Amino acid sequence: MSRYLSQLKEAVTGAADTTLVFVCNFEVERQWATGHVGLPGVAVASAPAVVQRMEELGVLLAGPADHLLLKHPLDTGYLDYLTRLGFRVPAVLCPERTHPDRSTTEDALDSPDLLRTLRGLSPGARLLPMGAAVGEQKLADSCGLSLAGAGADVAERVNGKVYGRRLTARAGLREVPGHCCETVDELAEALGTLDAVGRPLVVKDAYGVSGRGLVVVDTPARAGQLMRLVRRRAERTGDDRIEVVVEQWLPRRHDLNYQLTVTRDGGVRFDFVKQALTEAGVHKGHLMPAALTGAHRAEIEHAAQSVGAALYRDGFTGVAGVDAIIDTDGQLYPVLEINARLNMSTYQGGVVERYQPPDGIGLARHYTLRLRATCPFDAVESALDRAQRGTGGRIVVTSFGTLNAAAPSASTAEPFDGRLYAMLFAPGRPSLDALDGAVRQALGRIPQVLEVR
Repeated sequence: MSRYLSQLKEAVTGAADTTLVFVCNFEVERQWATGHVGLPGVAVASAPAVVQRMEELGVLLAGPADHLLLKHPLDTGYLDYLTRLGFRVPAVLCPERTHPDRSTTEDALDSPDLLRTLRGLSPGARLLPMGAAVGEQKLADSCGLSLAGAGADVAERVNGKVYGRRLTARAGLREVPGHCCETVDELAEALGTLDAVGRPLVVKDAYGVSGRGLVVVDTPARAGQLMRLVRRRAERTGDDRIEVVVEQWLPRRHDLNYQLTVTRDGGVRFDFVKQALTEAGVHKGHLMPAALTGAHRAEIEHAAQSVGAALYRDGFTGVAGVDAIIDTDGQLYPVLEINARLNMSTYQGGVVERYQPPDGIGLARHYTLRLRATCPFDAVESALDRAQRGTGGRIVVTSFGTLNAAAPSASTAEPFDGRLYAMLFAPGRPSLDALDGAVRQALGRIPQVLEVR
């Protein structure tokens, strides 16, 4: 078990040797959004197959005494690869009843054999979901397992962007100029400041995620168009509620993500800060360490302590991730939003501990591959071996199931997009960039691959 995992267990359960049952429910924010009135046209839908298969990222966080719930078993070639690398993987438990339109949690609740297995785990075992929604709370209750961290009601409340802005103000931290809007008229008033602020405004759905529920308003015409949609819905439903924040769009030098853990007794542990790589508001990966001055790092650590203390006062314990930015003038805005859950970075901790050189650099990212047919793991492993040969770097595949998850039925044989999640480590930035380029080229030579993006 990694030191990172033992520290996580101690923080969220009180004991470093607690047996955990991991549910890596990457679709949790879709569940939290249910019942909240956001921007028109932002529907809560089931997670795509590729997103569901991201749950296997948990295999490199969980320890050998833990259990990982997965909708599908790990690919045997990928499992052999992890074993050869020296990872001691958890026991994988799969529901016996699955449906493509259900989450793994929903499948588990409909699988008597799996529920029986979970009820028979050692006393003191705890359920650690990526984030606790109603389904995970029900699963824990059905199996007699306590949740490791906050319950569903607290986690959902903390994850809202309106909550995050108000916490930032209460904690006395620097805020992105903007407004919380909970009625149609409040949104109209906030958008009415567009000409005065002299820069675009961004309207964020309080429960949007990965670019969904985010609208950039840069002209009065665009503001009017959005307000017409919002008012039309309010008139149709007789309900003028809305949950959004409106903020000035700041030019950015760096996007950042940092993690803190609130312990059961109210202690706050600052875990790490990484440079987040994004494209059109969608997360693409992490660079570590982040390019920060000493002053920026000190300010982030102060913000983490302030945010964690406020979260604890509001009933939250467990892991939380915070998004931040440094603008082009070098000003740090330490809280853009609070994610009341494990983060992509959380699942990287054990790999970073094992492979990142003390003075080296790491990159966590995914490669989007356009495939003409399903791709076996040995083809990927061979390609990556060629890519890293002679570079002094290291590549570790952190999720393989996402690569073939969207494959169509054999009868159609249409091209499809898949993702390969990996972490790259190198002595410095030039060698890291060279390794990244070599990986892209090597993956592009796999016969099943049409394009690498």
